[in-house]
Amino acid sequence: MPGTGASGPARPRWGEARHYAALDLGTNNCRLLIARPQGSGFAVVDAFSRIVRLGEGLATSGRLSDAAIDRTLAALRICADKLRRRRVALARSVATEACRRAANGPEFIARAYEETGIALDIITAEEEAKLAVLGCHALLEPGDGPALVFDIGGGSTELVLVDSGQPIPRILDWHSAPWGVVSLTEAAGHGEGAEGRAAVYAAMRAKVSEAFAPFVARLDPPPGTRRLLGTSGTVTTLASVHLGLESYDRSVVDGLIVPAGSMREVSQRLAHLSLADRAKVNCIGTERADLVVAGCAILETILDLWPAERLGIADRGIREGILRRLMNGKTL
Repeated sequence: MPGTGASGPARPRWGEARHYAALDLGTNNCRLLIARPQGSGFAVVDAFSRIVRLGEGLATSGRLSDAAIDRTLAALRICADKLRRRRVALARSVATEACRRAANGPEFIARAYEETGIALDIITAEEEAKLAVLGCHALLEPGDGPALVFDIGGGSTELVLVDSGQPIPRILDWHSAPWGVVSLTEAAGHGEGAEGRAAVYAAMRAKVSEAFAPFVARLDPPPGTRRLLGTSGTVTTLASVHLGLESYDRSVVDGLIVPAGSMREVSQRLAHLSLADRAKVNCIGTERADLVVAGCAILETILDLWPAERLGIADRGIREGILRRLMNGKTL
């Protein structure tokens, strides 16, 4: 894949680079962040996020659908325009589970570059996990012993056990399960009536538990307080519902510490509502109403395997991890 264009790494001297960009194309969302260095971190100058559902139908067809590709290309064109207008000096764009699994993933990547100039790298699940940790680890609660960081995506969920006793946490173990909010919803379906919804939710929990089993078998949970940090649309949405927000507010949610029991209560309540009733809940709406139940099932299963008293919420992850690498002089 060419390394130039709107997303490929340009070659200015590091001192000249002003704006950096990170694009994360997931199974459900397309997210862009443009920032400039500030102190030991960075200041965001522009951002974009759109639900594109690139992986819609992938579980049954094994391919990215034409409709999903069209939606995603429309979002990427907006991103490309922002990259040009902000005169981004260095950028990296990555694609995750949907493009890893789709038979026509490489074909889509080539088309995206041809039509938008954005050169997407299909990264491994391990790289995805590392970038998520790099982007959000600053929000881990202080403490001793290993901590668990997780990222619930559209097509997969990454679990990362870290030793946070260093400025950049050392990864002790990691696991990627092939269930995210899109893939799990498509596999389990939607139940009719209260009994049907309960049965589907139980089936979701069972699928996720089975997928997590190899990781659980390797775990040696530490004594004392367990630390847990989640980064994903699922945890930020459920935290917003827990707080009773009328609309999403990143400044309130990012870095929030929530009682794990409260997140279970929200998850179980939402899982047993009808689709129409879920759509009426603030911060969920029609865009997330059909997928949020799968997120609840994944989250509850994580709380089973790592029963922490509190859950840290991060509205940051892969994009922030990419930016930190770029600003430290690393393009990969």
